[in-house]
Amino acid sequence: MKITKVGVVGCGLMGSGIAQVTAQADFDTTVVEVSDEALRAGLDRIDAFLARGIERGKVTVQQKEQTLGRIKGTTDLASLGDRDLVIEAVSENLDLKRRTFARLDEVLRPNALLASNTSSLSITEMAAATRHPERFVGLHFFNPVPLMKLVEVIHTARTRPGAADAMAEFACRLGKTPIRTSDRTGFIVNRLLVPYQLDAVRALEEGVASIADIDNGMKLGCGHPMGPLTLNDFVGIDTLLHIAHIMFDEFHERRFAPPPLVKRMVMAGLLGRKCGRGFYDYSRNPPHPNDFLVAR
Repeated sequence: MKITKVGVVGCGLMGSGIAQVTAQADFDTTVVEVSDEALRAGLDRIDAFLARGIERGKVTVQQKEQTLGRIKGTTDLASLGDRDLVIEAVSENLDLKRRTFARLDEVLRPNALLASNTSSLSITEMAAATRHPERFVGLHFFNPVPLMKLVEVIHTARTRPGAADAMAEFACRLGKTPIRTSDRTGFIVNRLLVPYQLDAVRALEEGVASIADIDNGMKLGCGHPMGPLTLNDFVGIDTLLHIAHIMFDEFHERRFAPPPLVKRMVMAGLLGRKCGRGFYDYSRNPPHPNDFLVAR
């Protein structure tokens, strides 16, 4: 099936990024949000990202105008009825996603493809909310979508032959590198990354080293662009906790269990960069390690 018209459900951080890259790749793109306010915020985010690209010499004024011209915003899910592919990027809540896909199943043509951008939830369980699970795939982009080159393509036991191939080809047309996997919680990246993120917190809790030394150890010793505790702040401590719960429920292994410190940071509102405080205090320049998080 040739993909020319793409729909994106959700215009938050991930959805707006997905809509931007599909439009930049010459796809006719429709993005849906629950309210005019949420939609405007998402479209403004795309506009601002492209404007920064112009400042850095990465995007021309003409390219920005052409990209924005390919994006239509709406609050009407039924407007996606003519789409060849619809990518869901709503909140990481299984019930919400299942309701969204059940509604999309009523709107889309039977041969249209459906994809979820979930980072950790079961693709099979979402597909079961539709009458056509054979057209369902996972298509996991990474944040920030316009800059990150990787896309995980996930198939289920019910995905029809060729659907995952079509998604991998679509990812290539977006300028991304697809990697393929089956429907197992965490897929490839989070299955390996989340235990690493959680182990860094355990090392801090257990007094192995300070926040700065743990981060510098992985940056300078392993060549990582940022340390694991900085990465936790970037992802969001609440997001890390949510994903850890999902993965522990699936595997019941200690490596996926959220450490007590992560739970307490969420309860205290220390969620990372998005609120200005997490493992680091971002009101200071450079960010200062919050060493008070553990007793010495």
